[in-house]
Amino acid sequence: MMRKLLMIMGLALLTVSAQAGKPWDNGKLRVSDNQRYLQFENGQPFFWQGETGWLLPERLDRAEAEWYLQSCAKAGYNVVQVQTIDGVPAINIYGQMSNVDGWNMTPFTSGKSGKSGLSGTYTYWDHMDYIVDMAAQHGIYIGMVCIWGGLVKAGKLSVEDAKKYGTFLANRYKNKPNIIWFMGGDIQGDIKPEVWESLATTIKSIDKNHLMTYHPRGRYTSAKWWSKAEWMDFHTFQSGHRRYGQRMGNKDYPIPDNTEEDNWMYVDSTWKFNPIKPVLDAEPSYEDIPMGLHDTNEPRWKDYDVRRYAYWSVFAGSCGHTYGHNAIMQMLKPGYPTSYGDAGDVKTWYQGLKDPGFSQMQYLKRLILSFPYFERVADQSVILENGEKYNRLIATRGNDYLLVYNYNNNNMKLDLTKISGAKKNVWWMTAATGKLKYLGEFDNKVLTFRYHPQSARVEDGVLIVVDSDKDYLKKDQTELSPDGYKAKERDLNE
Repeated sequence: MMRKLLMIMGLALLTVSAQAGKPWDNGKLRVSDNQRYLQFENGQPFFWQGETGWLLPERLDRAEAEWYLQSCAKAGYNVVQVQTIDGVPAINIYGQMSNVDGWNMTPFTSGKSGKSGLSGTYTYWDHMDYIVDMAAQHGIYIGMVCIWGGLVKAGKLSVEDAKKYGTFLANRYKNKPNIIWFMGGDIQGDIKPEVWESLATTIKSIDKNHLMTYHPRGRYTSAKWWSKAEWMDFHTFQSGHRRYGQRMGNKDYPIPDNTEEDNWMYVDSTWKFNPIKPVLDAEPSYEDIPMGLHDTNEPRWKDYDVRRYAYWSVFAGSCGHTYGHNAIMQMLKPGYPTSYGDAGDVKTWYQGLKDPGFSQMQYLKRLILSFPYFERVADQSVILENGEKYNRLIATRGNDYLLVYNYNNNNMKLDLTKISGAKKNVWWMTAATGKLKYLGEFDNKVLTFRYHPQSARVEDGVLIVVDSDKDYLKKDQTELSPDGYKAKERDLNE
């Protein structure tokens, strides 16, 4: 009886989800007119709140995939990044292979209704279809990293095979509403560039509906290699997993020493390439992974670390952010080994869903969408006295609002004249909870603010300053709306 009740409840949840409005009801995704953000065809903004589910297609069954995607939607995520295949062949939880005849993909397209011709078997690609469709029911885009970079580096995909594979992928998913294509996969763009070019252009020649980007090696931006590529719609960077000063003997180090955690700098470095395109951090430090990845004696990144990476990047101008968790990105569960930080206390993926950082990313998304979107710019001139590393303040603003992220509760000497208004209303938002506290109305001049922490824990947050003639927030408001600024249509019509 209980099992039957759970099935009925599950069907009810799916029905509600299916009936709810979906992001793509606003049209296809495209680059905004100012080339710095993403939006829908009808002009509504799209703020990328990504989750890292690299091994979802290989390690989770249908029931687990549904639970995971439902959890992502509940936490506000609208993109899940996955490794489409992590081997040639990749083998999923059902024992099904991604390749059964090299790169001849016709065995997966010769059945009825485009399903497998392999004796009616539920194939690897049928399972991928299920994941894509389940994500769509929950309003989530699947960021499909077509093949992991190490496989291309090892010669597992040639230029001609990339054409075959790209043709298969594009035809299979071109009509799905929730696909975003990723080339690369933790690899420099100058390693087998002809393969990436072949795969990307093949997909783009068939699929006119979806955006495409490239996932680079740690401490690189995709713009280094692909700024002029016609198939490249927006850029990503991987700020990586090392702490300040953790060079680890790497001779090929593309950034200055002691800047390892400064992910904000990749936005500026990406926009030095022309033409300007939107950019985001597609792989920052993961929650609960050892600093530097492999040494179990190293401290692990905490929720306040992943929050800092998110706010630093977005306030620098990113069009969104991708969160990751050590256990979730590997989809760890009993019977599966971990590659990172096994000290006998590695969580399962479903335990990782309960870690604080997983649910805290939604407050950044709510914050950014609470104000006019496309006018937002990074502006460090708002801050008159600043620090370095963890003491760095970072500011972003529109015409009549400004936001300053403060990690270490430092004094904030700010020039409020940078935005409109003779008087300014000021709030503090605690980044860990999204809770708002109204601080009062202030004159339009240079003022120094200080948030006083309530405990010994890290209490990072955002100082919010708004022209007092604007009504984006109410003085008695204690939290931000999940829907953002109700009148944001103003952005679209002006």
